Amino acid sequence: MPSAATVTFRSEMGEAKGHLARPGKGVPGIVVLQEWWGLVPHIKDVAGRFAAQGYLALAPDLYHGKSTLEAAEAEHLMKDLDWARAAKEIAGAVKHLREVEGATRVGVTGFCMGGALTVIAASQPDVDAYVAFYGFPPAGAVPLDTIEAPGLIFFGEDEPYFSIPDARAFAEAQKARGREAEVIVYPGAGHAFFNDTRPEVYREGAANYAWRRTLDFFGRRLRVG
Repeated sequence: MPSAATVTFRSEMGEAKGHLARPGKGVPGIVVLQEWWGLVPHIKDVAGRFAAQGYLALAPDLYHGKSTLEAAEAEHLMKDLDWARAAKEIAGAVKHLREVEGATRVGVTGFCMGGALTVIAASQPDVDAYVAFYGFPPAGAVPLDTIEAPGLIFFGEDEPYFSIPDARAFAEAQKARGREAEVIVYPGAGHAFFNDTRPEVYREGAANYAWRRTLDFFGRRLRVG
């Protein structure tokens, strides 16, 4: 059975903490990035789901102990986030999975704000694959043409916060460069369709399809060699 614990890891910004779900050593790792709510039970549950599938799953606490269930406070927390620091802490989480936990390969996934950070993290050389849920970085946040890792990006068709056309343009540019990237848009779904703790936005069908695609994609990209 997988185990879970709070761990401390090093980054260029100093020590950081996160929730780590472990199935064992010598397996692939996945960094799981939070929505704007913070490191809430839903994100820990997603890490646990990955661990149940045989992945080391580390969800870094990018808000450093803060979280909320209130949208206004979540917006405030996200606006106060130092994205450059977050990117370095994510890099530290990737390094921790590789060097301390013994992960053979490492992927990154994230939701909303964490989806945008997932694409940013994909520009780092030690990331082997990425899956972003309903998030994409704003123009200029990262040199997108430096991303070599293969990736998937999921949206619901009713997406009010992030640009689906920008994500599609990125995917087409990646394909033109010989890099794997795909944007998948689910009809009848909106933002946060994967979050089963929020019944007002959760869409079971889209969530199940996206989860199966995620496991298949990471299975092909992280369970190699």
